[in-house]
Amino acid sequence: MTEEIWIRAAVRRAADGGWTRSALRLALEDCGEGTELLPSAFPRGVVGAIDSWLALVDAEMDAMAATEDLSTLRTPARIRRVVEIRLRLLEPDREALRGAMGHLALPWNAPLGLRCLARTVSAMWHAAGDRSADFSWYTRRATLAAVYAATLTFWMRPNAPEMAEVLSFLDRRLQDLPKPRAKAA
Repeated sequence: MTEEIWIRAAVRRAADGGWTRSALRLALEDCGEGTELLPSAFPRGVVGAIDSWLALVDAEMDAMAATEDLSTLRTPARIRRVVEIRLRLLEPDREALRGAMGHLALPWNAPLGLRCLARTVSAMWHAAGDRSADFSWYTRRATLAAVYAATLTFWMRPNAPEMAEVLSFLDRRLQDLPKPRAKAA
């Protein structure tokens, strides 16, 4: 639980001053900890803190989706709802997310960025009730990764759109997906 408190303090600091070691030190101070704790509190530094934060949001999204009965919805509507839950969870920390995305886009951090995206879309499908174990497991995640990345890019524009605009953008991306073909008899 202490780690979660440190991560949340780091997110607040990152929203104002970016994701830096200084922000992590200030986050520890905000929690009443000494800065000498930095190497053990954030052993992987800034990118580790970002990774931990995004994993925390994945868990929150899954827990929030579990409180709703998504089983009554068709698959596209379930996915839309889960993406909406995630965006609403991230909305108060949009600037921290902008900085995190910038860090993860750096060439030396790109593998971690891809792992975070893969973990997130897998968590989204899990929250939406997907239990597939065949080839569709991969195709669903790859497709959602593209849709979610495009939606995040739209949402992170300098002139931040309202959530209704973002969800409308998401709806258009979901409508653009190819429809599954009926199985041959």
